[in-house]
Amino acid sequence: MSANGYRLKMRCALVIPAWVPEDIFSSKTAASQINYWQPLGTLYVAAALREAGHEVKFFNGAFITHEGLLRDIQEFNPEFIGIYSTTFGWEKAKKTAADLRKITPLHPPLNKGGIEGVFRPFICAGGPYPIAAQEKCLEDAGQWIDAVVTGEGEVTVVEMTERLQAGKSLSGVMGLVCRENGKVIKNPPRPLITDLDSLPFPARDLLGDANLYIPPPATYRRKPVAVLITSRGCNRQCIFCFQMDKTRESGIRYRSVENVIKEIEHCLGQGYREIKFLDDTFAADYNRAMRIAEEIKKRKLDFTWFASACVNQVDKPLLKAFKDAGCWAILFGAESGVQKNLNTIRKGITLEQIRKAVKWAKEVGLKVSTPFIFGIPGETFEEGLETIRFAIELNPNMANFHAITPFPGTYLYDNLERYGTMSEDLTDFTYQGAAFIPYTMTKEDILKLRQIAFKRFYSRPSFILKRLLELRSFNDLTVAFRSMRSLFWLWAKEGIFRHKV
Repeated sequence: MSANGYRLKMRCALVIPAWVPEDIFSSKTAASQINYWQPLGTLYVAAALREAGHEVKFFNGAFITHEGLLRDIQEFNPEFIGIYSTTFGWEKAKKTAADLRKITPLHPPLNKGGIEGVFRPFICAGGPYPIAAQEKCLEDAGQWIDAVVTGEGEVTVVEMTERLQAGKSLSGVMGLVCRENGKVIKNPPRPLITDLDSLPFPARDLLGDANLYIPPPATYRRKPVAVLITSRGCNRQCIFCFQMDKTRESGIRYRSVENVIKEIEHCLGQGYREIKFLDDTFAADYNRAMRIAEEIKKRKLDFTWFASACVNQVDKPLLKAFKDAGCWAILFGAESGVQKNLNTIRKGITLEQIRKAVKWAKEVGLKVSTPFIFGIPGETFEEGLETIRFAIELNPNMANFHAITPFPGTYLYDNLERYGTMSEDLTDFTYQGAAFIPYTMTKEDILKLRQIAFKRFYSRPSFILKRLLELRSFNDLTVAFRSMRSLFWLWAKEGIFRHKV
């Protein structure tokens, strides 16, 4: 407390609205697809707020009902509430904000010269959808949400809370859209953080039981699993990829190798045994990726890891270095088995580069995961079948088959009329929901291709035999059982589609 009796810092609640797997996946396949990622962006903001001296609690609706979430937040009695939202989760974010506004107590002014009368908890939204939609979120949410963070939350949220403490206007806080005196104010974008080493490590200790946060079955080896990002941004131009602000110079911002290694050691000290690197492409800087792998090996750091890379940025020596440093699997975004469609989405790779990267990874002993997408602008049903044939030819250890999704902020979303039509239901904006329909396909075509792809890829006798021979533990058996249950449903589903299409 200050000398005049007012608290110097704020109680801050960071919230992920309540959700269940069936909100994203079919109830028939959710058990084999469910995953709970550590919310890295939220944890970075939490760390920045704590560094600024605030009291922070994290409330994750993945593990609690909506009613339970409201009860726990009300008990904490926060003065600032930050709500995370994806595109498909926006309706839940709005409901969470509205219900919190109704039940949270009113607070007195935070500062003697500040807000007059009562001070309600300040509610702010952040995450992929608010960043893309910006002022539209405030227009849609009405009185329930006071502001939207549009970029670099670690700095923006801290500056915002400082203004709130002092009872000052939020006008001019870069990276923020806010409501003041009944008007929506759109402040300038915040410059990108260039010195990523200056940021505190994500506040993973706020997660509680780390073992609850696991990737999809069969995509990790050891628990608990931490997620870690060594760079931000991307220098590629894929039409379905969200760029935080298209008015800024694009590119990749890298953390130093030393800073990355320090966070790895920090995670291991917290008890984590596996790390998933979430960089868009871990190997964008070849020499830096090699140095990270060599440093992990040199220090004999005991953990397994998984990374993603672009097929035209790796070679066999780099993949071998990954393997020697404890990497067990790598994801290559293959996307399509038709070169025309790769060109359409501006992937910047060739089918031959995909073949070589998968071959090299297998030769050095890495497991390979290759996601593909259907519904690419101009793609035909027959080309979708060719992509399935290509996936089987590559024969990766894991393959996924998504529907291309025009998330707000992507080139595809901004140029929709050129390529197809889009669902108006935001809950369709998952990789399962076929929110985008190209002029050359129907929604039924896309859904049917996904069903055919999963069935043909995973029901091959050679694939099933190989997986059975790899079973080593009870967890392996559990994953295999869930996968087979999902596969049986896919067989039945394809039969349904056969009668409809």
